[in-house]
Amino acid sequence: MTRLPAPTRLDPVRTRWEPAMRLALAEAALAPATGDVPVGALVLAPDGAIIGRGHNEREAVGDPTAHAEILAIREAAKVVGEWRLSGCTLVVTLEPCTMCAGAIVLSRLDRVVYGALEPKTGAAGSLWDVIRDRRLNHRPEVVSEVLAADCTTQLHAFFDGHRE
Repeated sequence: MTRLPAPTRLDPVRTRWEPAMRLALAEAALAPATGDVPVGALVLAPDGAIIGRGHNEREAVGDPTAHAEILAIREAAKVVGEWRLSGCTLVVTLEPCTMCAGAIVLSRLDRVVYGALEPKTGAAGSLWDVIRDRRLNHRPEVVSEVLAADCTTQLHAFFDGHRE
């Protein structure tokens, strides 16, 4: 009797965020046109609507704080009409740095979903875990490595092109 291979189990935690991550990857693809690292971010309202988006613009605008996450959070706050983004989710293609992790906590986002790990500067579990630090008054849920291979490939392609 021949056995069929076991069906591949979908990861219910990560799979549900893949469509949003694909949109964040499309946003990230806009960054290299200005020499910026391809990182894209979206803020989703509790109903799933996109209320903020951003891609890295540090080179484009000469602002060290112009990270994708910060720009998306700023736009979402304008849409909501206040700084508290309770109930909202940030989807970003790269693990947030310490600056962005601080902004995530301070904006009261409910959740952060990210793609590629960032072992050199990551502040959502890789190097530090600012987002879930028990000493802080707000600790968003963190969902890591959603479409991590796609996010990593996009970043490697950018850096490989810069090295040539």
